[in-house]
Amino acid sequence: MKTGIIGLPQVGKSSLFRILTKAHFSEYTNPREAHVGVAKVPDDRLDRLAALYNPKKLTHASVEYVDVGAIGQEALKETAYLGNLRQVDSLAHVVRAFDDPSIPHAAGNIDPLRDIRNVEFDLMVSDLGQIEKRLERLEKDLKKMRTAELEREFELLKQAKAHLESEKPLREMEMTPEDKKRLRGFMFLSEKPILYVLNISESMELGSELEEAVEKFQLSEVASRQNAAAMAICGKVEAELAEMSDADAAEFLSSYGLKESGLVRLIRTTYALLGLISFFTAGEDECRAWTIPVRTRAVEAAGAIHSDLEKHFIRAETIRWDQLLEAGSEASARAKGTLRLEGKEYIVQDGDVMHIRHSG
Repeated sequence: MKTGIIGLPQVGKSSLFRILTKAHFSEYTNPREAHVGVAKVPDDRLDRLAALYNPKKLTHASVEYVDVGAIGQEALKETAYLGNLRQVDSLAHVVRAFDDPSIPHAAGNIDPLRDIRNVEFDLMVSDLGQIEKRLERLEKDLKKMRTAELEREFELLKQAKAHLESEKPLREMEMTPEDKKRLRGFMFLSEKPILYVLNISESMELGSELEEAVEKFQLSEVASRQNAAAMAICGKVEAELAEMSDADAAEFLSSYGLKESGLVRLIRTTYALLGLISFFTAGEDECRAWTIPVRTRAVEAAGAIHSDLEKHFIRAETIRWDQLLEAGSEASARAKGTLRLEGKEYIVQDGDVMHIRHSG
């Protein structure tokens, strides 16, 4: 799953990408080129399971981030830029909320809500142009041959066009699962789930004002919309934290009354926005988090581990991570009856520890 980091110039998005993915400055040779990096999803549950099993290997889930370069109408006309942006599954829009006279804002003054509206408008204009071209083609095709599928696509795109013309992004358009599938191939930009990341000033009180920043900059309304969320971080502080040892970082955060860094919250929020959960496999060789969409069946979760496990699936031994820790071992959990056998149709829950029984 890929998340594209977007934003206007001088908002701190490339710095955020570097901190998230531990990319080196030397790798940044072309500002217009997309840069891809992977961030580990922090998970205390997995760490605690590892303490129980003491495995040879510990593997966290991960989220892929893409820094696509500064956004704008001109950038969205570039084929390569547009192609990179279409390939991502969600967007993290970094919005400038810090004031620094040495770094001028592209629009002259700090106004996060205005910047969000402007970027959203550009995304919608790009989608609208794509829809209009496709509708022209469909009109010609329908004159030659009318099929139910072509007619449905034509009607759906007309609805999408009207939705965009009312200045609403496609992520807020009500669609059936079948219609979502029909539109998937278009990879519309305004349909992608979006996380607004307020980059605040280091002069703000990190403990009290961090959580209030979304309200302070009037982002609550846009953040409450369908497939959207908002949070605040301080890029400068996150850069400092990235250079500290784990112990020093924990002490620094504690002094502000914080339990975790903004980056941890950002990664976790991205994971949730994409509709993802983790289940675990645990043993002496490896403790590992596996990424699956919500409402995944046990047999499909087995396939996330290996396709052969899905093919030859018999049952899944399942237990909640905290019940396993409480029991102290799988044998104790089995004796207590908290280790269950589940079939193919079982819906895997976030935090399940699973052992797949299979034939062959």
